[in-house]
Amino acid sequence: MPTAYDVPADLLINQTAQRLRENYQEIEPPPQMTHAKTSSHKEEPPKSPYFWYIRCASLLRKVYMHGPIGVEHLREQYGGLTKKGDVGKHKTEGGGFAVRRPLEQLEKAGLVKTVERKGRAITKSGQSLLDTIAGEIDRSMRKENADEEK
Repeated sequence: MPTAYDVPADLLINQTAQRLRENYQEIEPPPQMTHAKTSSHKEEPPKSPYFWYIRCASLLRKVYMHGPIGVEHLREQYGGLTKKGDVGKHKTEGGGFAVRRPLEQLEKAGLVKTVERKGRAITKSGQSLLDTIAGEIDRSMRKENADEEK
């Protein structure tokens, strides 16, 4: 059975975001996300209306792959380069709100749990969700490859 390691990340994240939006009422974008930036290196807030669900799905995948992992390490992964005038560009962390709040919502939905002094880890139901979606993606990719060979 394929797992989240076996399928392309972009397909897995998009399918998971759609599933989170449809089936989990605990996951809901906060009102300020329509006008808040996600990091200090960004110039504008996200334009996609589904950004929050995509971020939740991305975080769920990262916790699955690297967990247990803390908020600080995740902020580093969602960071970027900021301009510092004549000095050049420097790495900055991503915003804490856009990492911590989705993790809290995923925890409330039962997909992630807190491990004492280590960060967040995936639960059995979170792992099952990602593996189920990965299986669906793998089957559709195999079907497409079989159709192309004919």
